[in-house]
Amino acid sequence: QVQLVESGGGLVQAGGSLRLSCAASGRSFSGYTMGWFRQVPGKEREIVAAITWNIGGTYYTDSAKGRFAISRDNAKNTVYLQMNSLKPEDTAVYYCAAAPGGVGTSYAYWGQGTQVTVSS
Repeated sequence: QVQLVESGGGLVQAGGSLRLSCAASGRSFSGYTMGWFRQVPGKEREIVAAITWNIGGTYYTDSAKGRFAISRDNAKNTVYLQMNSLKPEDTAVYYCAAAPGGVGTSYAYWGQGTQVTVSS
């Protein structure tokens, strides 16, 4: 059974940094695409960044480019999201997700989410 467990959220001042972690377990994630999403109450969940497990190819939404960095540690089965220069509009619940079919396929597995709050 696939499990994704996020950690690293919290309260930070604008301009600060946080690193989110997603510990993945339950199977080999070879061939998967792993993504970080975020959601604000009343709005749709949106993708922030994604990474392919095998090659490490990355994707970023425009708001994340230049400020966020996604990475993975294959040995630890962990995906990270380093967030720098945080803004109040980055406040959201951040979710880790896994797409078994790889790039362009549906995210079938989701973590429980971790709250990120950026104060102005």
